[in-house]
Amino acid sequence: MDQAAKLEELHAQMRACQLCLDAGHDIVPGAVMRGNVTADVMLIGQAPGITEVQVKRPFNAGSGKRLFKWLQDAEWDEDDFRDNQYMTAVTKCYPGRHPNGKGDRVPSRDEQKLCRPNLETEMRLVQPKLVFLVGKLAIRLLYPAKMKLTEMIGTAVYFPPETLTDPLQFDLSQGEVVSRYHGKTTGRYVVPIPHPSGASLWPNKAENKALILNAMHLIRDIRKGMSIK
Repeated sequence: MDQAAKLEELHAQMRACQLCLDAGHDIVPGAVMRGNVTADVMLIGQAPGITEVQVKRPFNAGSGKRLFKWLQDAEWDEDDFRDNQYMTAVTKCYPGRHPNGKGDRVPSRDEQKLCRPNLETEMRLVQPKLVFLVGKLAIRLLYPAKMKLTEMIGTAVYFPPETLTDPLQFDLSQGEVVSRYHGKTTGRYVVPIPHPSGASLWPNKAENKALILNAMHLIRDIRKGMSIK
């Protein structure tokens, strides 16, 4: 079975998955992801929201509008990105509303653990050159929880080819933190991006807007340097 067929099979398995429901977690089943094995970029978010589950389209609502507005500064068109790149999340199903009624519930550690094999298989099949970690939950796949967004946004971690023998690479110690593209045309760059939810006030501060712009310009330069379509 080739890589494309394996990914198609994985998508079918994820859409049919009942592990979190069987474990008693209050989720809305129906995995949401988009893309194929030819993608050079993998975008990893936290979990789909209610509208994403309804239309089966990652970052479909307000968060998506904000995210792709940022990516305009990386000279990336939304339709082009959606058509050619891979979009997924730490957990694939809608976790439901937060108990306090404000926003969506953050998937529990147990839910993340149950869904982790799916993300690992996606990484190994797609083998992206560039990874976006969108929001705190995704960022913690690579970065320690104690690190602040102000320390990370506007930088990237570069993993040289020899560290990607296993395409599943989330060991920060194996990478090099950079604040600008330094000319590497092989390997992988991982770029953290704050969550674009309207509920988050962090991106509204002027100094944080500057960090986000730096991140987008870094993405633009990496894309051009690595000839990512």
